[in-house]
Amino acid sequence: MKPLLATFAALALTACVAGPVGNPNPPQPAKAVDLDRYVGRWYEVARYDMRFEKGCEGVTAEYSQRPDGLIRVVNTCRQGAVDGPVKVSEGKAKVADASTNAKLKVSFFGPFFGDYWVLDHADDYSWSIVGEGSGRYLWLLSRQVPTQADRAALTARARALGYDVSLLRPTKQPAP
Repeated sequence: MKPLLATFAALALTACVAGPVGNPNPPQPAKAVDLDRYVGRWYEVARYDMRFEKGCEGVTAEYSQRPDGLIRVVNTCRQGAVDGPVKVSEGKAKVADASTNAKLKVSFFGPFFGDYWVLDHADDYSWSIVGEGSGRYLWLLSRQVPTQADRAALTARARALGYDVSLLRPTKQPAP
């Protein structure tokens, strides 16, 4: 009975934090991911705003290989402004599709994992577009503090993938 209760709790939590569907037909990942090249620091360019990221600016994600084969995930945000108080969330990710490494499962608390799909990325891993199967989550990421040209190019790519880019919230980043 307890596992069933935990499942219902997880579904209820997902319903509470999920936003509007920005793509009713989210695409499958476009290409395989080399995890050795994907690890490292990413700067958030824009996102579909979610309750767990409300007020976050200067957002970065740092991925690194763990000795147990999982991936360490460290998300950092500045609350309210690019120089605001730092908020750090540490989690873990595991590969969900070993044939491409483009679908992962990420957890920041307990046994609950959410989908993390690398929908597309540059061949040189300079940018990445991340979402999942419901179309409610979307992140545009860059290896460097994004320029206006970077933002425009990634937004255009997200639009081409079928996402409602009017729902994107640009993330302020400190000047390089």
